[in-house]
Amino acid sequence: MAENVVLCGANSYVEKYYFNEEFSKLPEQVKEELQIMCVMFTEDVGGVLTLEFTPEGELQFKVACDETDYLFDEIGSALKIKQYQMEKRELLEALELYYRVFISGGEDAEKLKSLFLEEEKQEAHERKAGRIDES
Repeated sequence: MAENVVLCGANSYVEKYYFNEEFSKLPEQVKEELQIMCVMFTEDVGGVLTLEFTPEGELQFKVACDETDYLFDEIGSALKIKQYQMEKRELLEALELYYRVFISGGEDAEKLKSLFLEEEKQEAHERKAGRIDES
């Protein structure tokens, strides 16, 4: 059985952030947003937060805390996750698609990759043509 793949995470106990370099090709803005999200989560409620992809490509929030951490806010944790799922829905869905296409290589991944790359080429060509027409 395939295991989950960790995208990123933060740990309030050691005050560290982790980002899986397998996802290094994500745009810097996305990486920064993930870091802010994870660190703010652990600052607000404590514990350890990881964002993980299931083998099916679903992005999950995983939370853990030390047994002796009496300051960990379990209710706040669940509420914060729901808040992120609503506010960051578009980002989270885009990350799931990215994972399915570029990381897991699931069904139709090659077709989707070629569509993305073709669309990128077409946009670049249109931008270039637009610059030529403007001069």
